[in-house]
Amino acid sequence: MGDLVTPRLVLHPLSPAEAENVVARRPGPGALWAPEYPTDGDAAGAGHFLEHCADTGNPQPFGAYEIRLRQDGHAIGGVGFHGAPNAEGQVTIGYGLTPAARGKGYASEALRALLELARDEGIAAVKGDADLDNIASQRVMVAAGMCFVRADDRVKHFLIEWSDTPEAPDATEMTYVAEATDATDAA
Repeated sequence: MGDLVTPRLVLHPLSPAEAENVVARRPGPGALWAPEYPTDGDAAGAGHFLEHCADTGNPQPFGAYEIRLRQDGHAIGGVGFHGAPNAEGQVTIGYGLTPAARGKGYASEALRALLELARDEGIAAVKGDADLDNIASQRVMVAAGMCFVRADDRVKHFLIEWSDTPEAPDATEMTYVAEATDATDAA
C-alpha cells in the first residue's frame, strides 16, 4: 500500500513498526515530526491499530495513516479507519491534528482522500462521530461530504453512503504513489 497524496498532504499508511514509534512518542529513522506530534489521540489511534494488527493482521488499506505536509514532510496528525469493513461493507473513521495545524483545512482534505479511498475499495458507507461540543470536528465531516444523521447524549453521528455507481465523493486530485518513502518522493 502506497501513500495517498492530495494537493497539500501525504497520507502515509502506518506500518506496525511506525505505529509502535507513535505510541512510544519517538520518531523512527528519517521521521519528521512537527512540534506537538504525536498528540494523545494519535498515540491512542496507533495503539488501536497495533491491537488490530495483533488480533487479525494488518488491515491496510483500512488502517491508520499519518498526515504529513507535502511541502516539508512533517507529520501533523493522523487519520484512519477503525478496522476492516463490517458485514454490511461499512467502516468507521477518526482523525486529528496538532493544534498548530488546525483551522487550515487539512483535516477536511485528509478525510476527503480517505473517503475517496473507501469508495474506490467498494465500501458502502463510512461512519464518524464527534463530541457534541466539538464543532470543528463536526464541520470537518460536513466539509468532506458526510451528513449528520443523529445525536445522542454524548456525540453527533455522521455518515456518507454510496450506491453501486463507482463515483468518488469529492475529487481531491488524490493520486497513489507506490511506496513513497517521504514527502519529496511523493511530490
